[in-house]
Amino acid sequence: MTRAGFAAIVGAPNAGKSTLTNALVGEKVSIVTHKVQTTRFQIRAIAMLETREGQEAQVVLVDTPGIFSPNESDRLAKSMVHAAWTGADDSNLIVHVVDAPAWLRQQDNAGSSQDRLSVDDTKNVAAGLKKRRANAYLVLNKIDEIAHDKVLPLIEEFNAMEVYSQIFMTSARNGEGVENLAFALADAMPESPLLYPTDQAADIPSRLMAAEITREKLFLRLHDELPYMSMVETEAWKELKGGDVRIEQVIYVRRSSQKPIVLGKGGKTIKDIGAAARRDMQDWLGRKVHLFLFVKVRDKWKDDQARYTGMGLEFDV
Repeated sequence: MTRAGFAAIVGAPNAGKSTLTNALVGEKVSIVTHKVQTTRFQIRAIAMLETREGQEAQVVLVDTPGIFSPNESDRLAKSMVHAAWTGADDSNLIVHVVDAPAWLRQQDNAGSSQDRLSVDDTKNVAAGLKKRRANAYLVLNKIDEIAHDKVLPLIEEFNAMEVYSQIFMTSARNGEGVENLAFALADAMPESPLLYPTDQAADIPSRLMAAEITREKLFLRLHDELPYMSMVETEAWKELKGGDVRIEQVIYVRRSSQKPIVLGKGGKTIKDIGAAARRDMQDWLGRKVHLFLFVKVRDKWKDDQARYTGMGLEFDV
């Protein structure tokens, strides 16, 4: 008998949830950028793991948007937080990922405004888990950035919250501690037939995954110049003779002044974004991709219900 089940990956924005998800799966299924709140909807990533006794286990990792305190007027933010808690409530186990260095910097009064928000959001997540009486593991992430003498007091502090059944220390970026966590996740899954084919790494529509790849390249290329509120939509997907695929996508920005930033001088920036996205898509699909990108201004895309439906988000939360 195999084991299979769902583990929701939750936490404050920029705690390293997507990086940890990718590390557990063994390949890239969630995009990672410098911007907080990069993940906007649930992504089901499928990790084939083993228990400590060698039993096969399929852990469906529900990578969720960061949980924070959204402005009441921000429909997208509220929908994202709702999606995160829904993913947690529907899972066998919840993994709370915490940015450990940010927590310590804030304690030492050396934290930035972003660190302060991260700590506040972390406390809110812990309170939410305690209220739900959830089966929750804690992952103190980015431990490669903290001093060894800080580790034990940090563990004791979170233990005192009486929220978590197990606590793990990881650096998702370099893989430290990930194997130990993987064993624990596999052990925690119920005995069950496998839920997905063993060679499937993610449960996400192809059009949406392609849009996510381009959005990642967009943010990596323009993270200082382009505001967070932009989006990418796959408008057309056509199978070509010989196995190639033609993909047409629109990058939506909210201001006319942002369009030339995305295009760049002589169209260089958007060409670079397209080239980087095309390479990742070809690696993902295993075939040649013909990618065409367009830029349009749409100020109120956050109020368009169809955009939410396309991302699997609820419009009225």
